[in-house]
Amino acid sequence: MDRNIFKRNELLSEKVIKGLTSRNMSAYYVKDKEEALKKALELIPENSTVAMGGSMSAHEIGLVDTLKNGSYQFVDRDAAEDKREAMLKAYDADVFISSANAVTEDGVLINIDGNANRVSAIAQGPKKVIFIVGMNKICSDVDGAMKRARNVAAPVNAQRFGLNTPCSKTGACFNCKSPDTICCQFLITRYSKHEGRIHVILVNDSLGF
Repeated sequence: MDRNIFKRNELLSEKVIKGLTSRNMSAYYVKDKEEALKKALELIPENSTVAMGGSMSAHEIGLVDTLKNGSYQFVDRDAAEDKREAMLKAYDADVFISSANAVTEDGVLINIDGNANRVSAIAQGPKKVIFIVGMNKICSDVDGAMKRARNVAAPVNAQRFGLNTPCSKTGACFNCKSPDTICCQFLITRYSKHEGRIHVILVNDSLGF
């Protein structure tokens, strides 16, 4: 990564961490994917029950493979015969892994969901929630973060899943009511009621969508 971008991300992360901390969330900045994996594992005790929402960022740092092959009780929704049962187990998990569609510079988390299993678990249920967030997802304010979630993350995910939505064809949000829409639930996390529950790992890399 270009040295100037690295320095920019480092300085920006200080502002984001200050914002997250003011919102009763724990936050960390790491220099690369390897450090992100190390930090995540520091926050996940062995033998913990671990569940997750769809998170390409967690896959990209190697966390998912590590959880599957390590001393953890990993709830693998993708491999489960009964996916609903697997999703419900997430609400009582020790740790829930996610990413964010966008994060504001002052520490607000923005997430959009189709089935709502991810945003509902973020909001309430699991004892600890760990976000893996690339610095590419930092936006100046809530309005910018929402635009990013709807016009960057949602179209890419719709295309990835082969969904028949306007955004999958044009790359831009149409505020659609398509049966295939994945923009069903919007979650804005501006404060954590429970200290020590939400942890955000900011990674000096471009992760996810």
